[in-house]
Amino acid sequence: MTDADPSSSRTVVPIDPMDLLNETFDRGQVTDLRHRVASCATSAGMTGQQLDDFVLAVNELITNAVRHGGGRGRLQMWRDTRSMFCEVSDNGQGIGSDQLHSRERPAPNTAGGWGLWLTERLTDTMAVATGPDGTTVRVSLSLSGGPGTGVGTDVDDPVGQQRR
Repeated sequence: MTDADPSSSRTVVPIDPMDLLNETFDRGQVTDLRHRVASCATSAGMTGQQLDDFVLAVNELITNAVRHGGGRGRLQMWRDTRSMFCEVSDNGQGIGSDQLHSRERPAPNTAGGWGLWLTERLTDTMAVATGPDGTTVRVSLSLSGGPGTGVGTDVDDPVGQQRR
């Protein structure tokens, strides 16, 4: 480009993912945190059913952390140019193998057991790392599409490791 060329616009793609949220929470902060997740996802370009699906999936993970994971958790939410990611961790005693690997829909009259089943269906990917020291669940949803555009679930993905 020379000085005689008209200036052209260029798109700059960040090298690192963009952090949106990174905080601990407890039972009393679930509603407020859900609203912050919705606000961040909206700012990233999610709308309509895609936004509703992502927020509901993350809400299920937050609720599971406080109900089954020791009453507290940590939420990290970030995005890259194509997808929104959220990771929720707790310090509970882990998820049983039978529940973790079950892909069957819970019985309609069952009061619990819907969280991971629903989260898996509302997101493109869901990865779970669980053990006696806690559970970490990472989900993603494409910013250009809805559930089903990803590769599915990987319960063997080591999401417990820090992403940076």
